[in-house]
Amino acid sequence: MFERFNEKARRAVFFARYEASQYGSSYIETEHLLLGVFREDRTLRAILKDTGSDSDIRRAVERHIKRSKRIATSVEIPLSTDSKKVLHFAAEEADRLAQTRINTAHMPLGILRVKDSLGEKVASARGLDLEQPREKLRMSCDMAAVVDHDRKLSSPILEEFLTGLKSQNADYLISFFAAQAQIVDVHGRRWTRDELEEDFESVFAPYAKKNATYIIEETIVDTTYHLVAVVLWKNALVASLERVWMHRMTVVLVPRDEWAIVSIQVTPVRP
Repeated sequence: MFERFNEKARRAVFFARYEASQYGSSYIETEHLLLGVFREDRTLRAILKDTGSDSDIRRAVERHIKRSKRIATSVEIPLSTDSKKVLHFAAEEADRLAQTRINTAHMPLGILRVKDSLGEKVASARGLDLEQPREKLRMSCDMAAVVDHDRKLSSPILEEFLTGLKSQNADYLISFFAAQAQIVDVHGRRWTRDELEEDFESVFAPYAKKNATYIIEETIVDTTYHLVAVVLWKNALVASLERVWMHRMTVVLVPRDEWAIVSIQVTPVRP
């Protein structure tokens, strides 16, 4: 079903499933898709002028639904009939723009086409309609298509991963790694992707700390086939390395269906 969806659109659906579980819904409804899209795509949030941490869109959704007991994330939650229509209409919107891939720019238009759904009502109440945003979304899609054609998405994806270490959960962040990824943590321990999936926080907890900051210190390689970047982290304190507050992280990405991290090596920067 999701063969045409790019990685960001798939993550938006993943977030919608997470939203449904948090509200205790037995189905992924259109309002969950709306929340999922706007968790994933900041550009689309900006179109609706809803970029603050306290989302007006979420408050609008919560005025219309009753929160029930949370559902475990391990439980499968299906798409509702209306949500299936949203994804079908998103595919039609991609076809309208002559795009082979469905991305997050198409999904709000799919939501708006499911009339009288809660997702459509909330989006419409924010001033979104089918015609007004299409040109902006067309420009967004065209830009995404050019970038995808050049396969130069590596730097934004690296930035998204690095900033996400402070704000996103492990299930989201693990999606940035290729299946054969290898990680060497600040202690010198080597991790496979499967091992990382089991204990993500053990490796990346220092970079989620409130005061931890980073700069991309150097880009060693930046081609169509590889990105190798050196990231300097500050205030990434580890209890067993009390005097070490800076780490140097070398990250390697290669293009798969989307760009993916294949290697991270962390070394402590000692005073």
